[in-house]
Amino acid sequence: MISIDDVRAAAKNITGIAVRTPLLPAWTIGPDLWLKPESLQPVGAFKVRGAVHALMSLPEEARAAGVITHSSGNHGQALAYAGRIVGSPVVVVMPEGAPTVKLEATRALGAEIIEVPPAERESRTAELAAERGLTIIPPYDHRDIIAGQGTVGLEIAEDLPEVEVVLVPVGGGGLASGVATAVKALIPNAAVIGVEPALAGDAADSLAQGELRPWSTEDRYRTVADGLRTSLSELTFTHLRERLDGIVTVSEEEILTTVALLARSTRLVAEPSGAVTTAAYLHHRDELPPGRTVAVVGGGNIDPALLAGLLIAEELDTPPAGAGRVAG
Repeated sequence: MISIDDVRAAAKNITGIAVRTPLLPAWTIGPDLWLKPESLQPVGAFKVRGAVHALMSLPEEARAAGVITHSSGNHGQALAYAGRIVGSPVVVVMPEGAPTVKLEATRALGAEIIEVPPAERESRTAELAAERGLTIIPPYDHRDIIAGQGTVGLEIAEDLPEVEVVLVPVGGGGLASGVATAVKALIPNAAVIGVEPALAGDAADSLAQGELRPWSTEDRYRTVADGLRTSLSELTFTHLRERLDGIVTVSEEEILTTVALLARSTRLVAEPSGAVTTAAYLHHRDELPPGRTVAVVGGGNIDPALLAGLLIAEELDTPPAGAGRVAG
């Protein structure tokens, strides 16, 4: 597993490229809540941290030859952004049905986009890497990616050393693995709690059973939180089993209403994947430890039409369109 030294090395690598996001008091939501708005990153999500560190850690010849990844959008954008900075060609294999806003943003950054059925994204990535001599930089199953994402936890510990609870989204587990590594090393008594959609709750299932229990692509793709539809890997499961203090799941309606609440109450645009932690704070307080809490808002790359619909639904006090539906 990675260590706090790995996270500190990543912090040096990403300085001047990734934004050191602030902690924002969210007292309109809760008196003991702060938000870590990774939506303010250059690509709108925390993924830039791991992508930059992983790319910068490659040998020069590998960077020049090019890299490839599979992504629903945020990691692809992040890698494209990093590749543009260092002059490395980037190919992104995206699942059919990925949000248009993410696909277009990734292409605008200069990446070559290849769309495939969701279940084929990893196999097609491996095929293309072998055919073209590209280095694979996966979205979460990689030590450098985990270390880069861990810089979120490093900053939280530095900016609020009295923090008692850190809520972090869980999809493939790279962010939660890195944040838990940093926070538990620097503030051992703080609780790090993962949050994932109930409709993609493979991490909660795996941790409860004590073994990796992957869910089918069809099951995971029911959630509107497209950035959290990936399954844990052996590497991330090992980190979470050892360093996470717990995990809670949130419903589709809880996620979507929280997106609207964040926009109105805190002026933050959060995508569904980024809103899950605040949703847990709002709707599952009885499952969380008490105390000063930081919720990591993982990203803000939301379809404008979805955001507009959620804000209108909140104004009219009607259930959010899409709650409980099959998404993507």
